Amino acid sequence: MKLLSVNIGRPRPNPWKGLRLTGIDKRPVDGPVAVTVPGSEGTGAVGLVGDRVYDVKHHGGSDQAVYAYAREDLDAWEAEFGGPLANGVFGENLTTLGVDVNGALIGERWRVGPDVVLEVSCPRVPCATFQGWLERAGWIKRFTRAARPGAYLRVVETGEIRATDAVGIVHRPDHDVTVAVVFRAMTLEPELLPRLHAADALPEEIKEQVRRRTTA
Repeated sequence: MKLLSVNIGRPRPNPWKGLRLTGIDKRPVDGPVAVTVPGSEGTGAVGLVGDRVYDVKHHGGSDQAVYAYAREDLDAWEAEFGGPLANGVFGENLTTLGVDVNGALIGERWRVGPDVVLEVSCPRVPCATFQGWLERAGWIKRFTRAARPGAYLRVVETGEIRATDAVGIVHRPDHDVTVAVVFRAMTLEPELLPRLHAADALPEEIKEQVRRRTTA
């Protein structure tokens, strides 16, 4: 299991959400990238130095510090699209190889390279910027049905990472709530919502939604 690339965003206009800029255009970078704890939402800060988000209401902060997507899932989309998809094109910071990103447990911890430890927090939810960026009508529904969302991660231990760094699982919590299960529960399969109570490492915002929807 390893990183194929570490991807940093280039600011571009965002006509799809009525915002001035978006950081979804992420490109692989050479050399090491510092990983830090970004702190609370609302500042645009994320976990990789040199990157940021511009939709500060919905993105960024400690629970969405780093976004990972598997190369294997990009390859599957390539086959459906009939054309190439570069590392970073889904807006991911980390393009992985051999990592079961969607099968990762909420609260699972990965060591990336010698120093950095990241914790799986929640799935990515597709938005209008994502659909507009890929220029594919109906993309949000298509991505949701596929339930291959990729994972947001918190920064537990800081340091530097680079392409080719090994990824190893150093902790797996004692439950069965995966990234894919959370995504399915929050979107098209609400009957799965009660299972999410077992995943204490979910962001507080999602836990509150789960409580509200399972007690209504």
